[in-house]
This record gives sequence, C-alpha cells and structure tokens, in this order.
Amino acid sequence: MNIRRFPLGALWTNAYLLWDCEGKAFFVDPGGDPREPLEFIKKNHLTLERILLTHGHADHMSGAEVLRTETGALLAIHEEDAFMIGHPEHNLSQFMGDSCRAGDPEILLSEGDSFSVGSMSVQVLHTPGHTPGSCIFHVTLGDEAVLLSGDTLFAQSIGRTDLPGGSSAALERSLQRFADFPETLRVLPGHGPETTIGEEKIHNPYWPR
Repeated sequence: MNIRRFPLGALWTNAYLLWDCEGKAFFVDPGGDPREPLEFIKKNHLTLERILLTHGHADHMSGAEVLRTETGALLAIHEEDAFMIGHPEHNLSQFMGDSCRAGDPEILLSEGDSFSVGSMSVQVLHTPGHTPGSCIFHVTLGDEAVLLSGDTLFAQSIGRTDLPGGSSAALERSLQRFADFPETLRVLPGHGPETTIGEEKIHNPYWPR
C-alpha cells in the first residue's frame, strides 16, 4: 500500500492519496487546491476511483469538485453530512470568507460499509461527534493496515465539538471504538502528525479510560 500526504488549504488539512501496485487509487479529504495531487496522479499514471470525505467541513472538501471533474472519481460522504457540501453556511466556508460548494455525492456512506479499490479494502466506521456524519476509514491490503481518522482523533488530541452539529457526548462514545484496534495500527489524522493507537492509548488525555 502506497500513501502520500498532501497538506492542503489554509488550515493545512492532511489530504491522503492511497494506491496499490496496479495504480488503483482513492483520495481522502481534498481540503484545498488539488493541483499538486492532480499532477502527482497524472505523473504516476494512477487511476483515481473514489474521493472519500471524513466529514462535510470546507477544510476537508473544498477541492473535491475540481478533483472529481478532473479525474472522474466518485465522491463519497456519510449520509448525515451529505447536505453540508453544497451549502457554504453548513460546510462553514461562509464563515471563513469563502463560498465552497460541491455537487451531490455519487455515494452515501453508512456504518459498516466496505468496498475495494484495487487490492485495498476499505471499511467505514461512523464516528459522530465532530459532525453528525463524521467517519473514519480502516484500510487494509494484505498484512498492511492504516486508519484515516479525519477530525475525530488527532495525535494527543481530538476534534472540536463546539461547531454546529458537534456533540461532546457523541464524540466520547465514538472514541470508544478506537480501543478495539491493535496498538501498532498507524493513525493518519486530518490535522497534525501521524500517530498510532498505542501512542494515543498512552499519551492522549481524551483516551477512553
């Protein structure tokens, strides 16, 4: 499994491109101008099949429409956040002096969904709290595995819950789900550095006790 991180947008959101040995790829959270990842995709002859959004905030989806138009990839987001991407007042771009929109997604995600991109398997876990439709993606290829945690879990921190649709009680319940993963599992968050489940179990003050 190949992984390339692209910090995008004003908030340097971590966007991730994942692809297998055959060049089948998907992209997670294009939160800014996607020209750099588009150049990388074309230069390396990758086939982008899906664009996955961990949630509907503008800093995670503002480049989605351009990326979809340029590649023909299918856009996917959890059904509870789908309405956000077409409305600047809901995806919060309006409050950042912008007007970010994307068209309707081709795929509505829900808890327990699983699908393949090339030889990679992706499982969807619904983890509300930061937004009602926040998701994390557990990706496996043979013995390799990573967890894309969006704005649910960061290195030694968690996503904020004071924005519209946020819920500290829901996020607390969602964090319980991380305890089921092995300590060696790599966690790729929406902001900040990479971490592991084991590191967060020891160092994250919000880790379920």
